Amino acid sequence: MSKVIAITNQKGGVGKTTTAINLAAALAASDLRILLVDNDPQGNSTSGLGVQKIPGMATTYNVFVDRIEPKDAIQKTEMDGLDVLPADKNLIGVNFELVSVEGRESILRDQLKTVRENYDYILIDCPPSLDLLTLNALMAADSALVPIQCEFFALEGISELMDTIQRVGESFGHPVKIEGILLTMFDDRTNLAKQVANDLREFFGTDVLMTVIPRNIRLAEAPSHGKPILLYDPGSRGSESYIQLAKELLENEQKRSA
Repeated sequence: MSKVIAITNQKGGVGKTTTAINLAAALAASDLRILLVDNDPQGNSTSGLGVQKIPGMATTYNVFVDRIEPKDAIQKTEMDGLDVLPADKNLIGVNFELVSVEGRESILRDQLKTVRENYDYILIDCPPSLDLLTLNALMAADSALVPIQCEFFALEGISELMDTIQRVGESFGHPVKIEGILLTMFDDRTNLAKQVANDLREFFGTDVLMTVIPRNIRLAEAPSHGKPILLYDPGSRGSESYIQLAKELLENEQKRSA
C-alpha cells in the first residue's frame, strides 16, 4: 500500500509544482513506483513531465466528476517508474459541479484506493488555494509536505495552512501528519532568507526539513522542456537538492517504521 503525500500551500509561487515534479522523479530514481496526481487546474505538473494536453484526454477532472477509474487516465512519463494522473483547466469545474454532492470531500481518496497498491508513493500537487480540490487532497493524504519560500510573510501563510490541516482532522476525523516544511528558492546570500529560515526552525522545530532547495536557473528552465531536473541537468544544484530531499524523506520513513 502506497503512502500518499499532499504537496500543499495556499500561497502561490512557493515551489509546489517544482517540488512535486522533482521529488517524484527523485523517488522514482530510487527504484520506487511513483504516481504524481496533478490536482491543479493549471496542469503544470502534467506539462512539466512532458505529457501533452490533448482534447478529449482523460484527466483528474474525469476522475472527480465522471468517476472514471484513475487507471484509465494515468499516463507514463519519460522517467522509469514515474506515472502521472494529468490535469487541465477543466479541473476548476470540480469546485462548482460537486458543491452539493454528498461526500464530496472524499472523492479523490475513494478513487485513489483502486491504484494505491500499484505504487510506493502517491504525490498530489495541490492548487494555491484552500478549496474543494485541496480539501480532497488532504482527505486522501497520509501526510502533507509544505514548500515555503523564505520571504517576509512566510510565517503568516503557513500558520493559516496548519490551522486548515488541523480543522480537517477535527471536522472529518482524518488527521494529516506533517511530512515536513521545505524551504524553497533559498538564497543564502540574503540576510532575510537566513532570518526567515531561522524563525521557521525556531517555531516549527524538527518539522522543518534539513534539505533546502536553492534558487537555481536550471531548475526553473526544466519544466519548459517537459523534463524533471534529474533528466534535464542531473549535475545541477537543483537536481542534487531534490535527490537529497528524497533521501531525507525515505530515511525519516525508515525511522518512523523502526
